[in-house]
Amino acid sequence: MDQGAPPPPPAPRRDLWRRLSRLPLSMMLASLLAGLGIVQLTFQLGHTTYRSLTWSQQTRETRERIQALERDVKILQDAQRNATNPDYLREQARCQGFVGTDEQVIVATNAPDTPSENCRIVRLP
Repeated sequence: MDQGAPPPPPAPRRDLWRRLSRLPLSMMLASLLAGLGIVQLTFQLGHTTYRSLTWSQQTRETRERIQALERDVKILQDAQRNATNPDYLREQARCQGFVGTDEQVIVATNAPDTPSENCRIVRLP
C-alpha cells in the first residue's frame, strides 16, 4: 500500500501553542509570581536605601541644630549669671560709651566712632 505524501509540518504558531499547552499552568503562575516578587524586592531595596540616606541626613541636621541650641543656652546662662555681677555690668556700660561719675573723659582725635570696637560683642539668642 502506497501511502500518500506526509502531511505538511504544522505552522510555527501552532507548534509554540502546543509547547505552551504542555507546561502546567501552576508552573507558569509560579514563574509570573517569582518575577513580580523580584520587581517588588528591587523596589523595596531602593526605597530602603533612599530612606536610610534621608534619615542619616536628617539626623545630622538635627544634631547640628541641637549643638547650636546648647550653645545658645550656655550664652543665656552666662548672661543670666552675670546680670547681677557689678563688674560685668560696669564693663558692658563702658562698651556702650558710659563713664563713671568720678571719671574724666578724654577722647583721642583718631578714636573710633563706635565704642564697641574695643569690646567683645556677645550675641544673645
